Amino acid sequence: MPLTLKPPLTARVTPSRRLSRKPPRLPAQLSARLPARLPEGLTARLPGRGPGRGPGRRPPRTLRAALRAPDRSALADLLTRRPVTVRDVRRSLGVETATRRWLIAGVLPLWLGAGLADWYAHRRTHIEDTAGARESLIHAVMMAEAGVPVTLGLFCEVNAGVLAGCAAAYGAHTATAYWDVTYAEQRRRVTPAEQHVHSLLEIVPLMATGFLAVLHWDQARALVTGGRSADWAIRAKRRDPLSPRTRVALVGAMLLLGALPYAEEMRRCLRARPTLRAQPEAPTPPTRTLAIPADPAGSTGSTGSAGSSGSSAAF
Repeated sequence: MPLTLKPPLTARVTPSRRLSRKPPRLPAQLSARLPARLPEGLTARLPGRGPGRGPGRRPPRTLRAALRAPDRSALADLLTRRPVTVRDVRRSLGVETATRRWLIAGVLPLWLGAGLADWYAHRRTHIEDTAGARESLIHAVMMAEAGVPVTLGLFCEVNAGVLAGCAAAYGAHTATAYWDVTYAEQRRRVTPAEQHVHSLLEIVPLMATGFLAVLHWDQARALVTGGRSADWAIRAKRRDPLSPRTRVALVGAMLLLGALPYAEEMRRCLRARPTLRAQPEAPTPPTRTLAIPADPAGSTGSTGSAGSSGSSAAF
């Protein structure tokens, strides 16, 4: 019986999903604005270009050094999202501009408004007859310390030196604010509304410093780790500076709503008592929280409940 050989089986190769996946297409509006050719310095650093660099290989060290974790994640999210819209690209590329606008139109008015509300609270509690020019001088120092991060972020190139100055100014502002409250509440009443204004004045410099650190995280990282890329020079903005009209408006607003009210407060205090020395404390604490009696040592049971009822009555 003759043997019949069957034809050999042919294996059907199915391409992998990863290999058959098409790269995302950019929208027509964006593709028309992109340059037809990338710069040579950037092309040499891109993965998959040049001899011995396939699409599945790791990027060269030059690219990994240039693109840290935030850049890599943003770039990967932008390139792997399907479909890529103009809104996605605009949101990724416009973070710095949006943050600068928020610093100008949000953080700065918030800081000036809180400072004006604090000045009005001092006027209502007659600071000239209670705490005197000493507390007004502390307020002027705090306004100057809080203005350092805002001013540096708006008018100077943000680098490690600017971020270090902002952090130092914030630490000095926090210490001065503690000194201010310790001195004031022994001599005049610090209302709950004024205490909330103080909280806002303390958080605004932190907001400005945080926004600057996020925008320029490479310099913030170099500042923390002591890297060689840290730039310590303080210089005016050269890339995308503010327009002269915006500069005049910002400086005028800081002088009108920041410096002028506290200059009037200092003048009023010096008229009433022409001295910068600390004024004597009031016989009875003007602030109600200071009138709460301290619990005696070792008090338990009914004594503790009586102390808590006394505290509730004091409020």
